[in-house]
Amino acid sequence: ALQENHFSNADSSALHPDLPSGKVVGRGAWVKSIPIPFNGNPSPYAIRGKYDLLMKFEDGTYGIIDCKFQGKDNDKSEFYAPQLEAYAFALENPASGDEMKISLMGLLVWSPKRPVGDPGSGFNLELNSSWFPIKRDPGALQNRLTEFITMISGPTPIRDSGCDTCKFISDRREVFGAE
Repeated sequence: ALQENHFSNADSSALHPDLPSGKVVGRGAWVKSIPIPFNGNPSPYAIRGKYDLLMKFEDGTYGIIDCKFQGKDNDKSEFYAPQLEAYAFALENPASGDEMKISLMGLLVWSPKRPVGDPGSGFNLELNSSWFPIKRDPGALQNRLTEFITMISGPTPIRDSGCDTCKFISDRREVFGAE
């Protein structure tokens, strides 16, 4: 919440110089999509989540920014891409409210550079700020959602079916007991 509060209503230039001209118009808000389409019909499932920052750009499109505070300045955009793509789906296909065209997604990462100060006056951290853009890939999200809905809508796998997840759950229950 530290970054989200710091950038409330900020111009994009205050976040990172690589961002297009725009302004933060939302922070920490929940999103919920229409039912996810599955085999040409609405499924009983929807996407729900909470983004960090929502920007509106001068061209009328929007951007989703996920704020991270990390010990090292690492690019974890591949890991977070499905999450941000899901938020984009929810904003472009909202259960209620206006649709928003998402043109940009990415991670804004703060990482410690060095401590500043002394014991008498206190310490602060000087931070690096890095921008890691994430390329939109709605097709990859749809494939992942289709696989997920197919799996949870299908029959329960037989315990000895070779399903690694089933084996893990079974082994865990043998060690820890049923929960």
